[in-house]
Amino acid sequence: MSAEATNSVTPGPMPGAVSGPVTPTAPRRKARPRIDLRRLGRAALLGPAARDRLPDAISHVVEAHRAHHPDADLEPLRRAYVLAESSHRGQMRKSGEPYITHPLAVTLILAELGAETTTLTASLLHDTVEDTDVTLDQVGAQFGEEVRYLVDGVTKLEKVDYGAAAEPETFRKMLVATGNDVRVMSIKLADRLHNMRTLGVMRPEKQERIAKVTRDVLIPLAERLGVQALKTELEDLVFAILHPEEYDRTRELIVRNAARADDPLAEVADEVRTVLREADIPAEVLIRPRHFVSVHRVSRKRSRLRGSDFGRVLVLVNEDADCYGVLGELHTCMTPVVSEFKDFIAVPKFNLYQSLHTAVARADGQVIEVLIRTHQMHKVAEAGVVALGNPYAPAADDPADGERVDPTRPGWLSRLLDWQEAAPDSDHFWSTLREDLAQDREITVFRPDGGTLGLPEGATCVDAAYAQYGEDAHACIGARVNGRLATLSTVLKDGDTVQLLMGQDPASEPSREWLEHAHTPAARIAIQRWLAAHPAQAEAQRTETREDRQTEDRAPARRPVTAGAPDQDGPAPGHVLTDRPGATVRLARCCTPVPPDEITGFAVRGGAVTVHRAECAAVDRMKDGGRTEVGVRWGEATECRVMLVAESFVRPHLLADLTEAMALEGAEIVSATVEPPAQQQVRHTYTVQLPDAGHLPALMRAMRNVAGVYDVSRAQPQTQGG
Repeated sequence: MSAEATNSVTPGPMPGAVSGPVTPTAPRRKARPRIDLRRLGRAALLGPAARDRLPDAISHVVEAHRAHHPDADLEPLRRAYVLAESSHRGQMRKSGEPYITHPLAVTLILAELGAETTTLTASLLHDTVEDTDVTLDQVGAQFGEEVRYLVDGVTKLEKVDYGAAAEPETFRKMLVATGNDVRVMSIKLADRLHNMRTLGVMRPEKQERIAKVTRDVLIPLAERLGVQALKTELEDLVFAILHPEEYDRTRELIVRNAARADDPLAEVADEVRTVLREADIPAEVLIRPRHFVSVHRVSRKRSRLRGSDFGRVLVLVNEDADCYGVLGELHTCMTPVVSEFKDFIAVPKFNLYQSLHTAVARADGQVIEVLIRTHQMHKVAEAGVVALGNPYAPAADDPADGERVDPTRPGWLSRLLDWQEAAPDSDHFWSTLREDLAQDREITVFRPDGGTLGLPEGATCVDAAYAQYGEDAHACIGARVNGRLATLSTVLKDGDTVQLLMGQDPASEPSREWLEHAHTPAARIAIQRWLAAHPAQAEAQRTETREDRQTEDRAPARRPVTAGAPDQDGPAPGHVLTDRPGATVRLARCCTPVPPDEITGFAVRGGAVTVHRAECAAVDRMKDGGRTEVGVRWGEATECRVMLVAESFVRPHLLADLTEAMALEGAEIVSATVEPPAQQQVRHTYTVQLPDAGHLPALMRAMRNVAGVYDVSRAQPQTQGG
């Protein structure tokens, strides 16, 4: 039985208990009436109605449901209520109402959001299997497999402890169940919202514990599922419990603003109506008051709030094209704040949200935010995945043959399923999930083909590579951001265009250093999974990275501020033969030997062999350190990797011309760094892959022929004196 169900009436609210926030008062917006739980309880106690009519207790649910689905078959709702009421009869909530009032209230929340009939049917029954003698088989027999599946999913969620002490594996299973059907989490979120609304009957310490879990786990999930109507109310309820003093101050600010004689939001809304009426654009213009947490956030940024800070103007139209028509009229007839414009219609947010955002300035300096969207976009903005109806239903001409159809769901939810499958263990999945939920914003970057990638704020090219290519991103050798070479560690900004440069070798492997620049679970899990599956190569990377850093410490050089593709080890070079057959062979990055350089090798941990030029400073150091020397020699194949240094005068487009000249000579640029200019001179360092060592002289000549380049040379090995 869930914590809310009991067979006896418990006392009312304890002294000091928080009963939830007060809705911001605004005479311009009609408040939605709340359910009279006592009236609902009396109706529920009357028992089931006759088969030919709906019970009075669910009339409000039916009214809300028909507003969104006028042709819905209501018979499943009637039968679900009859089963739920008879099963829960005699059980009472801690607040004193019959327990049936809880599933009714949860179902009403979902009905108002536009949930389809199957979801509402499962919502009425969501506690029956957990708290009564009803079995899943009974639910399936009476209501079908879809309802059975949803009730089973919600039942599993009820068994999860969401607190800090929750077992990661249990939480992982909970999220997997959620990911397999977004409607499961929709019911759970509505369930939590109603429990939060009636949390005042709990002890203060229990209120605080539940509020923290809601804040840390369920509110971020609501955000990612796009259910803003639930998310914002949950935020305010949590705010009232965890920060009562700040909540009271915010409420006072809202009350004082509502009592003002002048209202800049109402004045701008009237002006917008006039502009659109004259432009003959049918539109509904509303004022959207900010909720408590939103007002609180704004108040922390500004010393004094003005009338424009308490809400936004919302314009609803019928067609997508009308959104841009409205935007054009407002920007023509009013004073736009161009920096505030965002187009989430052309590029929807990760949680399905679509809208145009702009702002207009008044003569008194106040800036009014304006949201422009269609009625359908508004429905999705409020209800998110709930507004999708049944995303699993097959198309009429594409039967599912009895199998569950892969849903059209937010990209974040799809990624979540990928993480749980790829995560090496539950603890790692838990930590990466918590990190992802902590991200407040998501950015959109563009691919050269016009596609988009949704990434969290702070994501790098490493994250973009794994978001686009999955584990094939192991072969990524660099990137171009907005047309310019960039390191894989480059942090991306909203609106950047990212071209990922991919190597052709199927044996390519990720660099351990990429973990330092990976911020998304998809990238971190994929890299760590590869490292765990290839311990020898991972150890070789660790050793060589340590050697490189020691060499840098002995011979410090200026750090570049702009870099190209990552300085990444390539696969074992087939043209190097070693006295240890089968050993992984690597060319040292500190000296990048190529034929016909004299070379020597050293055994490193993991069974790998690292190859250096004989005159490399690292050779003596490794000998002095007792490292085992291994015989190596060049084989017949002549493919090589080499590091070149180009010195040039500063001029526009030099980097583009230089890299183009190298590409024409068949050189594959593995990495590139450009040091800060000094006295109108600049130093470039490139690591390049050549199909044949014989191409090296021609490549160096082509680089020298680029205007402004006055010298090109092989990177010199470090000397002992540094």
